[in-house]
Amino acid sequence: MQLLKNFKIKAGDTHLYQLAFLHESYSNENNLTECYERLEFLGDAVLDLVVSEQLYNRDPNLTEGELTRQRSNYVCKQALYTYSTELGLDQYIKLGNGMEMTKREIDSVVSDVFESFIGALYLDQGMDTVKEFLSKTVLPHIESRDVFFHDYKSELKQLCDQEGLSIVYNLVKEEGKPHDKTFQMACIIDGKSRGTGSGGSKKEAEQKASRMALDNLPNQ
Repeated sequence: MQLLKNFKIKAGDTHLYQLAFLHESYSNENNLTECYERLEFLGDAVLDLVVSEQLYNRDPNLTEGELTRQRSNYVCKQALYTYSTELGLDQYIKLGNGMEMTKREIDSVVSDVFESFIGALYLDQGMDTVKEFLSKTVLPHIESRDVFFHDYKSELKQLCDQEGLSIVYNLVKEEGKPHDKTFQMACIIDGKSRGTGSGGSKKEAEQKASRMALDNLPNQ
């Protein structure tokens, strides 16, 4: 794999890196018993730990909440997609020939394989190599303070807590096929709807509703 050569990584178990790019559709189509999902699970935890440590050491003045929000920015789907495409990981993904996927689903897979690759790298090379790899791929984005995701929901909650306001999110509408659903959520503050938002997940829709609520709340 050229990627390993670029980072001067000598693979001990090449199967792990092959597995890191096998989507379940490819595995099912070829009667394989494994796909990248378990490695993705492991890589997610490893990435969270390394990014948390980097942020913790970088600024001793950050509170727990600030550290959590910054970490969310650097491990969100958009960030993972960016890291993955910058490295060209999307070129190694194996999907089933008969698999029909929306652009959103494909983007999600591209994001997933960054974590599964980290999981494979961790099992094969250990934490020190993972840290060195991430220092060259993720740390530059942290140093540049790149913004991939703004947590409007946490910002709104903090404001509501300060003002003593209650906040809940209600599902307004859910439509679409099981693999390509769209959710519409409403942000309710003290019993009044202050914003709505739609997205491919409830979390995404809540973020958009929170953003609208932040725009509307000061004017009420």
